[in-house]
Amino acid sequence: MYRGFPNIKPIQTVVIAFAVTTFVISCKGEKQVEPVDISKVPVQVVEGMNAVQTKDGVLQMRMEAQLLQRFESDTVSYELFPSGFDVYAYNSEGLLETQIKSEIAKHTVTKEGKEKKEKWEAFGNVVITNFIKGERLETDTLYWDREKGRIFTHCFVKMFTPQGFMQGYGLDSDERARNANILNPFDSYGIIRSDSTKVYVDTVNFIGPVRR
Repeated sequence: MYRGFPNIKPIQTVVIAFAVTTFVISCKGEKQVEPVDISKVPVQVVEGMNAVQTKDGVLQMRMEAQLLQRFESDTVSYELFPSGFDVYAYNSEGLLETQIKSEIAKHTVTKEGKEKKEKWEAFGNVVITNFIKGERLETDTLYWDREKGRIFTHCFVKMFTPQGFMQGYGLDSDERARNANILNPFDSYGIIRSDSTKVYVDTVNFIGPVRR
């Protein structure tokens, strides 16, 4: 996701100096204004963000966000995506494999001495789609462990696949949703097809039949 994306292309970057402005107005006016908590004021705002991650010239991941707000304090820094984001992951062949979409997202880095702990969170109508497998997962909250390459949640999850429907509480999966597992399923069902020759077609990456 965002950490590890070397090429960030913001349309507009604004460094906010609201605390300084407030101080000047307070000196000139008769009414005093309470001091501003710097940790609650974004030190950077990026609009129309587009970040990519590549390896050996091959695209691995891409992230798009309407708005990014960066906050800093002595022990914690975080990036808030108040309008959500879209994360796209590509396989080794360059095909779009997975998309993660959410209404709100947050990336937090906690400083503990020389060590830093990183946490990614996505909230509100989170949808994870694996286009190659034809699977879609829906939940309200999703966490990403970048170091382990895992995504997980303890919330209610719905999973739609060509083989059927599953629902339950808790999800554990690799970050590309290749092997998603609902931890506590209930009231799920499978689909029995009478036509055994019918197969799922990846319409996102499909470019038509190969002519020989």
